[in-house]
Parts: sequence; C-alpha cells; structure tokens
Amino acid sequence: MSTIVNRRDLDFLMYETHKLEQLLETDRYGDYDRESIEAILDLSQSLAEDIFQPFAGHLDQNEPKYVDGKVEIIPEVKEALSAYKEAGLFASGYDYDMGGMQLPWVVHQVLSSMFVTANTSVSNYIFLTQGATNMLNTCGSDELKAKYMPNMVAGDWYGTMCLSEPQAGSSLADIRTKAEPQEDGSYKITGTKMWISGGDHEMTDNIVHMVLAKIPGGPAGVKGISLFLVPKHRVNDDGTIGESNNIALAGLNHKMGHKGTTNCLLNFGESGDTIGYLVGGENQGLANMFHMMNEARIAVGMAATVIGLGGYLYSLDYARNRPQGRHLTNKDPESPMVMISEHADVKRMLMTQKAFVEGAQSLMLYSARLLDQQATAQTEEEKTHATLLLELLTPICKSWPSEFCLEANKLAIQVLGGYGYTREYPVERYYRDNRLNHIHEGTHAVHGLDIMGRKVRMADGAALKALSKEITATIGEASAYADLSSYCQDLGEAMQSVQSTLESVSTAKDPSLALANATIFLDAMGHVVIAWMWLKQAVAATKGQEEGKASDAAFYRGKLSACRFFFRYELPKALSKFDLVASLDDTCFNLEAEDFIGH
Repeated sequence: MSTIVNRRDLDFLMYETHKLEQLLETDRYGDYDRESIEAILDLSQSLAEDIFQPFAGHLDQNEPKYVDGKVEIIPEVKEALSAYKEAGLFASGYDYDMGGMQLPWVVHQVLSSMFVTANTSVSNYIFLTQGATNMLNTCGSDELKAKYMPNMVAGDWYGTMCLSEPQAGSSLADIRTKAEPQEDGSYKITGTKMWISGGDHEMTDNIVHMVLAKIPGGPAGVKGISLFLVPKHRVNDDGTIGESNNIALAGLNHKMGHKGTTNCLLNFGESGDTIGYLVGGENQGLANMFHMMNEARIAVGMAATVIGLGGYLYSLDYARNRPQGRHLTNKDPESPMVMISEHADVKRMLMTQKAFVEGAQSLMLYSARLLDQQATAQTEEEKTHATLLLELLTPICKSWPSEFCLEANKLAIQVLGGYGYTREYPVERYYRDNRLNHIHEGTHAVHGLDIMGRKVRMADGAALKALSKEITATIGEASAYADLSSYCQDLGEAMQSVQSTLESVSTAKDPSLALANATIFLDAMGHVVIAWMWLKQAVAATKGQEEGKASDAAFYRGKLSACRFFFRYELPKALSKFDLVASLDDTCFNLEAEDFIGH
C-alpha cells in the first residue's frame, strides 16, 4: 500500500467524477490519452517513493544551516532535485512554446502532489520555480524571457517570490523596498525581504527572485507597487553567469515545518548595487504578482490536501495492522485482540480524514480543470464562466484544505496513539508541515475578507450565480437516484443559507462589522462547496456501482459512506456558522485590547 497516493481514488476523481477524457479530446491536449498519462504518473510515483520519500524524516531532523554567510543543505536534496530534472518533470508545468510538456493542469497538479506528500520541503523548490517561470512568461518582456526562462524551464536555475518584509507581512501597502530607475532601463533595488522560501542555497547556479518594490514618486499604498526580476547572480548578454548581484543572506528562519526548505531574510543592495529588471509596467506589480499567487494558492491548497492524505493513508495502514483491545461486548481477556480499525471511534477518526481529504482533493482537481477550461474554451462565454468560478473558489481552495486537512493530520496522530507523537512515525511531521499552509499565500483572515468582501459580490454577483448554476446541475443529476435525494435537499437548503446570510450582512451600516466574521463565513462556504464535491462523487460512485466490477464494490461503498458522513456530521456545522454571521454578532468586533487581561 502506498502512503503517498491512492491511485484508484485519483482515477475515480479524474475520469469518473471530473471527466478528464473530455479535455483529452481538445486540440490543446490531444497529444495525450489515458495510457500516456498513466505512464507519466507511474514514473512520478516511482521517483517520489524511491528518491524523495526515503530521506524526508532525515531532512526534517537535519535542516539547512547558515554557515559563514552561506547555506549548507544535506546532499540528498540536490540529488533528488537532479533526479526530478533528469526525468524531465520540471517541464510538466509549462506549455509547448516554453519548452514544456503542455500537460492538462489537472494532471500536472496530480503529478506534483505526489512529491509534496513524499517530501514537502524538497517539492517547494520545484513549485516556486515553476510559479515564477509561468509569471515571467505571462508578464515579462521578450528580452527577459529569452535570457532567463530556458534555464528555469530546464530546472537549471530556480525561482522565488519576494513579497513580505519584516514590518509588512500581509500588509503589502506598507512595503519599503525601493527600485531606483537607471539610465540603461534597469533599477537599483534596496531593501529587506523576509520569509523568502528557497531564497538562498548553493544547489543551482542562479536563483531568480521575483521582487515587489516601489519606484520613488509612485502612488501610495498598493497602487505604487511594481514587480522586478532580481537574479542572485547577474547574467551576461550571452547567457553565462556573471558577477554577484549583491543579495546578502542575513539569516535563516526556522519554522515548525517545511524544515528542509531554506527560509530566508535577504538584504538587497547592502554590499553593492543590486540590479533588477521591471516585469510588466510600472505600478502594476500586484496585478502581475497575482499571476503567480493565484496559481500558488491552488497549489498550496493541493499541498495541504495531500499532506492530509499522507497522514490518512499512514494512519489507515497502521490501524489495519495494529492489534489492541477487543470488542466492547467481549469480556474474555484471553481472546485474541482485534485491529484498532475495528473500534468505533477509530473508524470515526479515519472516516473524518477520508471525508476531508478526498472532498478537498475533488475540489482541487475541479479547480485545476477550470484552469484547463479557460485554456480550451471555444467561446468567450465558456471562458468567462470558468473564470468566475475560479475567482470565487480560489480562496476556498487555499483555505479550506489548510484548515480541515490539518484537522485530518491531527486525527492521524491520534489514531497512532502515543506513537503518533514521536519522530519514529511521519504523522507528527505531516502535521507540522501542514500547519504552515494556514499562512502560505495569504492568511485565513485575508481570504475570508476576499470571498465575503469581494468575490461573492463581483460583477453584480455573477460568480456566485455561476456557482449556484453548477450546484443546481449536480443536484438535478443526483435527484435521479433515490438514495441521494436527501443530500440534494440538504445541499439546496445550504445554498439558500448562503444567499440569506449575504442578504442579512448587506444590511449592516458599518462595513467593518459586516466583515467582522468573514473567516467564519469562509469556513462555512467551504463546507457547502465540499458537500457539493461529495454529491458529485456520490453520483459517480452510484453509476460505478451500476456499471462496475465486483472488485470495486468496497471502493464505491466507501465513497457513498463518506458522502453520507459529510452530510450528517459536517454540513450541519456550516448552517450554524451562517446563522452567526447573519446575526451580525459583534462579540469580537467590539472587544478592546484591554478586555483580554485588563490594563
């Protein structure tokens, strides 16, 4: 049994639930069929299990060190990344015209996720490079693309994104990094960036930083932010590596998870000129950076999902093979012990993990498919529909798995009992790694404000109407099956609660009070969307039962049981949260700082 991937479930989600074969019939993805995709996934799984997974625990206990101004990393990291490169997998995230494989984004996400589960820290270097490269391809000049992209696509140079600063975390309006224009069209970059994953190391000849900075004299706040390409080493006109670009590593941050990924404090222009190059137009940095961030937010949600999956698969295997105790009605201490998977509360913990992880994975693949639909749409109407759905779902994609697949990791630890808290088993590492996804690519609160303050209202509510249309279609399909009828009713009522909550909140005279419980709304809205994903899976599983082989019977029963579990145990929690939000409760809103412990 693999502990990094469930290939049967992936087949179910890709082909039976989300109809990947329809994408493979388009001109864009017509070079692929199911057989070729299976071969790519076989290669990825083999590499992830044989090269990445074996040293994940060792890397966690031997994190990078700051020595004499440089980073020291155990050699297995570079060896794994070199193996990934030699397999040609860096190209999985790029189109043909970039020198890539032009895989469906669904397949790219699945492929990448195996390496996240196997060794999260090492996979980060790949993810950051692919994101920076795709953003450069979208926003950069032909000159910059020609000079930097070939080495990034090949995996010879790595990439990062540099947003946060010591005094400005999520508040990008307050960044202080400056970009002074030079006569040759370049810029001198000065300032400090904090929390830069992959920001420095010696594993590659160059690191290409995507840096947010302000050009003096520009507009205040976020309107004055520009985006710059700032290489660790300057690049000569012939493409060879030049002199240092004077980016100083001031130190490493040591986090509770992702310990094998360098996390850096970088000083620009401290020991000499740091030269950067404008990506896109002046004062358009935030919009350009979001080309990377929206992609990154879906990837972070996928990472949170599959780290939860790793804990689920490991704890499931453990529970099936760990004898302890007897059935409650068995009073004979001499009788054989049963596996802990036979105990009711262990079943509950395993089912909770399954419902969260497989529900989230369905959402992530659905959202990846929306990206593919944008690229293959035959009409502007189809493209707009996919874009609206993606805009609305992105904050849920990032935040819901970061919250609830982390909960799955907590339960995985509990299934192992005392052993789960020790380093001899990976489940405590999974929890620590996943805990960071709460803050990666925007805090939970930021995404709550985004969905409730903007996304549900954008284009006169068009995104929410698009989602309602899709959910209504699923309810219509599911209503043909008597066993699913109660779920149809429950999901329809939940969507009505979404609408009535938003109507109630819109009556608030104080906009700050209206958004005071936006995070609560985000979690509840996520539950509704995951319930929809489970209803889609239930339809596919019911069809599978009608058409399937006997060997799949237990698989489909498990899917229907997980759907039942989510609708009975989890969806009702969303309704109570909607009630709280709709009431415009001001309990927290009106608190003063002194109220917590007095003066």
